[in-house]
Amino acid sequence: MSAIGRAVWFIESHFAKEISLDEIAGAAGLSRFHLSRVFGLVTGRSITAYIRGRRLSDAASALADGSISILSVALDAGYSSHEAFTRAFRDQFGVTPETVRKQRHIRNIELMEPLRMDDTRLLKIDPPRFEDSPPLLLAGLSETYTYGRTEGIPSLWQRFNRHFGAIPGQRGDIAYGVCTDSNGEAGTFRYMAAAEISDADDLAEGFSTLRLPKQRYAVFLHRGHISAIAKTADYVFGTWLPESGLQHGETPDLIERYDARFDPHSGMGVVEMWIPVKS
Repeated sequence: MSAIGRAVWFIESHFAKEISLDEIAGAAGLSRFHLSRVFGLVTGRSITAYIRGRRLSDAASALADGSISILSVALDAGYSSHEAFTRAFRDQFGVTPETVRKQRHIRNIELMEPLRMDDTRLLKIDPPRFEDSPPLLLAGLSETYTYGRTEGIPSLWQRFNRHFGAIPGQRGDIAYGVCTDSNGEAGTFRYMAAAEISDADDLAEGFSTLRLPKQRYAVFLHRGHISAIAKTADYVFGTWLPESGLQHGETPDLIERYDARFDPHSGMGVVEMWIPVKS
């Protein structure tokens, strides 16, 4: 089982009581920092949001049964008051606990289901090659996303592709998708659709730049549709990196590198995933 799979198993086995990030990280075999950074990138949600959603989903099922009081359910879910529980429940599902208890069903709300703990060792992913990259100056369009709401990334690429090939100072015809500033606690990260440039003069309105230092990367190949790239990331961060004896570099979190082997129209092809590493 991958490190993320072990983390999910631990959460699923213990979320009914208070559990700490240190306990989850220990079960996963990762540091607190690495776990909170990678969990969101792989699963699409922060650890805090996942635990909260699982507890509230259990609470919703208990309320639909109608056999116990709302306060009892709130206390079991880790909330000290009816009011705090009601706020969290409404934020999660858009309805109040009273509504669910009265209607006696949960067909109209979206529960947080358990994450699948697939063993990513079964994926057919080639061993990485290693590249020493010189410093890179990138320019492009970037937005901050939450782990569970990344559906805006394809439209970011649409806007960027209108400029690709005509960006002032553009070098080569490689496009880069760069993840930075991952915040596991807040559940957010910064994503940039970018190209390498020689200088930052005369960039279009809305463009920003990113300087990456000279560093070593482990380079993996993702094959197939781009929508499944999270499975490759799960293997890289959850299985390969913890077992490699290497540490993740400081920045960026990862780089997606799109060359002529990828078809942006269909979303099919080969994408290189560059992971900064240090011994």
